[in-house]
Amino acid sequence: MDSSTLSEKLNNTLSSLRYGENPPELYEPIRYIMALGGKRIRPLLALLAANMYKDDVENLLLPAAAVEVFHNFTLLHDDIMDKAPLRRGQQTVHEKWNANTAILSGDVMLVRAYELLLGIEPAILPKVLQLFSKAAAEVCEGQQLDMNFEQRQQVSIPEYIHMITLKTAVLLGFSLEMGALLQGAPEADSAHLQAFGINIGIAFQLRDDLLDVYGDKAKFGKQVGGDILSDKKTFLMLTALEQADESQLQSIKAWRHKTDESITAEKVKAVTEVYDQLQIKQQTEQQIEVYFQKAMQHLDAVEVAENQKTDLRNLALQLMEREA
Repeated sequence: MDSSTLSEKLNNTLSSLRYGENPPELYEPIRYIMALGGKRIRPLLALLAANMYKDDVENLLLPAAAVEVFHNFTLLHDDIMDKAPLRRGQQTVHEKWNANTAILSGDVMLVRAYELLLGIEPAILPKVLQLFSKAAAEVCEGQQLDMNFEQRQQVSIPEYIHMITLKTAVLLGFSLEMGALLQGAPEADSAHLQAFGINIGIAFQLRDDLLDVYGDKAKFGKQVGGDILSDKKTFLMLTALEQADESQLQSIKAWRHKTDESITAEKVKAVTEVYDQLQIKQQTEQQIEVYFQKAMQHLDAVEVAENQKTDLRNLALQLMEREA
């Protein structure tokens, strides 16, 4: 089954999900965030991994949907914490409604995500629930570390990579591992697919960091320069702080904690100029390639025919070349 057919099946499944009706203030935000679409990478990874072993992925559609519902739950809560105005080019839920509503709607989404896993074969359900719960907790750990870093003066690049591994990459790894497990794949293959997902996830987040500064707002769907404006310690910022000379360091520090909306464009421009001087864009692209190649090594080690890996390989390439 090709990637476009799997995507169609996935989208049909997601559009058919029912979350609840009353009170409407609780359920309408869920329908809103889920209708915004997005890339739906995680559930598609689960289906692509499953399809490597069996052409029939009907048993994967609801578990894959569970991962997407969970992911969107985390976005609702993350957007509140980040005070983000936009998500996929539209108002975030807490902006369109309010923060309390976004919290409660997110809570219901977490409950629904677990419900969507309940159709898994009883013999393997405990294993999947254990792995899912572990990944879900790690996503929360990553978000907490991200918030901790906002309060710390210094954060190392290895600490940052660990944080994004938890916050972003483990869920991609779980999606692939689940897809393989539910189709009876060998344990070694499941482990390689999980590692593939984790490395692609790290590369994906680094790409996200890069696009936040150098992306096209029309394509990116989020506020370009948002990380700079909120003083986030991204890979770009941490690399710049490590390599900046005294003058560049002072320039970055002079703009930190300046949140006046009248100077936002000026702040983004000033910090980006330092990035350009230090070739931060090129260095970030090099790191993306390092993690991409690690991911490819794990995919190469999966013991299925090469033509069975084509769609997964192509999706990984698309994620690395994306502009949004």
